[in-house]
Amino acid sequence: MIEAHGLTKRYGKTLAVDDLSFSVSPGKVTGFLGPNGAGKSTTMRMILGLDNPTAGHVRIAGKRYRELRHPLRTVGALLDAKWVHPNRSARSHLAWMAKSNRIPTRRVDEVLEAVGLTSVADRRAGGFSLGMSQRLGIAAALLGDPEVLLFDEPVNGLDPEGILWIRQFMQRLAREGRTVFVSSHLLSEMALTASELVVVGRGRLIAQSSTEEFVARASGSTVKVRSPQLDVLAKALRAEGAELTETDDHLLVSGMDSPRIGEIACQNAVVLHELSQQRGSLEEAFMSITGDAVEYHAGAEPDGTADTARALTTTAP
Repeated sequence: MIEAHGLTKRYGKTLAVDDLSFSVSPGKVTGFLGPNGAGKSTTMRMILGLDNPTAGHVRIAGKRYRELRHPLRTVGALLDAKWVHPNRSARSHLAWMAKSNRIPTRRVDEVLEAVGLTSVADRRAGGFSLGMSQRLGIAAALLGDPEVLLFDEPVNGLDPEGILWIRQFMQRLAREGRTVFVSSHLLSEMALTASELVVVGRGRLIAQSSTEEFVARASGSTVKVRSPQLDVLAKALRAEGAELTETDDHLLVSGMDSPRIGEIACQNAVVLHELSQQRGSLEEAFMSITGDAVEYHAGAEPDGTADTARALTTTAP
């Protein structure tokens, strides 16, 4: 388990992380989301003892990172897939890491097999593709068979097959009872991967909840209704206070749940062909909730000739 309490980090006049508290529980994949510059990487570095907090603290399995006698046996991390000497082989890179934490040498071959790198274990890591480097980074994180795992942008630059592999791998680790904390900008992928979310903006906590609750709270919901008697049903629903959006073949109803819509249809002898809940996407929810924490938004160019989607970047207050 990871527990952060009042984490604050200043770099001179810049406040990168501001009184941030959250927890990450075992047995599930927890996504760590926020616009660029929201403090995610700084937070992960503080969790791993690479940066010291200005205030507050964070504990892994009840201890600060520096208190862990053999840290790789408790926590594994992938922060930079290219963090490896280019002239070392994958096997030698993992072997010196194992030796530094008194991990049995046999574990090197076990993790190489787990991530599918056995056939290239003796090749120089500098010649690895990005996907292979990501796999090597995951192998290093797994080396000590840790109960806590942190991944920062693990699917960057990967093809669809590689993304699917990492998604399934992280979910399998969570099912084993491990704590899995993953940061990513690919919101569509996080919607498929993470069951819990920690969302930050300008270094502060915006939300911590299940992915489903986050989307429902931020985007609300509507009910799609199809019927051969839409006019009759629309009139009845409006009389009961529902808000409607009408199209040629269906209604979108807000302000009323499916059971009540069904009851009104029955009372008015209306035949229903579809009655389905419609929810927004994680991307829509994220944009809605983090809007105040983003410096640049999609909008018109200064000359008004085109709309552009600008990078999501955040500046500390």
